[in-house]
Amino acid sequence: MWGCAASTGVGKRKPWEIEDGLWERMEPLLPVVERRYRYSGRKRLDQRKVMCGILFVLYTGIRWEFLPQELGFGSGMTCWRRLRDWNEAGVWQQLHELLLAELRAGDVLDLSRAAVDGSHLRALKGGDATGRSPVDRGKTGSKHHVIVDAHGIPLAATVTGGNRNDVTQLLPLIHAVPPIRGKRGRPRRRPGVLYADRGYDHDIYQRPVRELGIRPLIARRGTEHGSGLGKNRWVVEAAFALLHWFRRLRIRWEIRADIHQAFLTLGCAIICWRRLKTSFAREPSATGSVPKTA
Repeated sequence: MWGCAASTGVGKRKPWEIEDGLWERMEPLLPVVERRYRYSGRKRLDQRKVMCGILFVLYTGIRWEFLPQELGFGSGMTCWRRLRDWNEAGVWQQLHELLLAELRAGDVLDLSRAAVDGSHLRALKGGDATGRSPVDRGKTGSKHHVIVDAHGIPLAATVTGGNRNDVTQLLPLIHAVPPIRGKRGRPRRRPGVLYADRGYDHDIYQRPVRELGIRPLIARRGTEHGSGLGKNRWVVEAAFALLHWFRRLRIRWEIRADIHQAFLTLGCAIICWRRLKTSFAREPSATGSVPKTA
């Protein structure tokens, strides 16, 4: 049975109804909250239903206070608190790393090369990690910085102010890639080659990249377009398209950067889950779950 089908009626599964396979991987990562023996208060809402509420906000972009109560996912504030608490417990990052490991174990992840880029978005409520954007008439905004593998699978994503130059986030983005397990031997966290557009063409930043054992292939500033690197860099643009398909990631509504980062990391994990499902599409499963490989 699909995750929250009982709450939303019988029929085709909605994207925010968490699947059994994803829930099987996520549930062990959730922190256990012991209920007090005395003065226990109201019983906590089922965690799976709350997760469906978080996904509903991620997919639709709806404001927390407008989360429909008839869905059975709890109040918007309940879902917000769980998103915050689970983020502080490292759940979203652990889920992302777990799925990356399974992708690598299935030979789906290709770390022979990677690509990086940044994308601007409006930050209508301001907050930390925002700034006056030079590409949006000085309006307050933020930036998503993403590094992907050769197939466009997001390895890491960060949030900064809209006034930050992409190249300044090159090294932090590389260091944000977690150790990816899934195969015998030491975990892998460094790609062999790194592709980027001409905005990253600064020797002061490329030198440390080479010292990490990564070969940077970056379009040169001051040259005409047509370097040919776009045939390898397009995957990061595709990753942004997938991330911004989540309406909550198109415009930043969160004042707190850590809450927006939680949504961004969760979005990366969902993209990894879709790739994992596709890689095992040939294996029949009556429940819609995907066998674990790591």
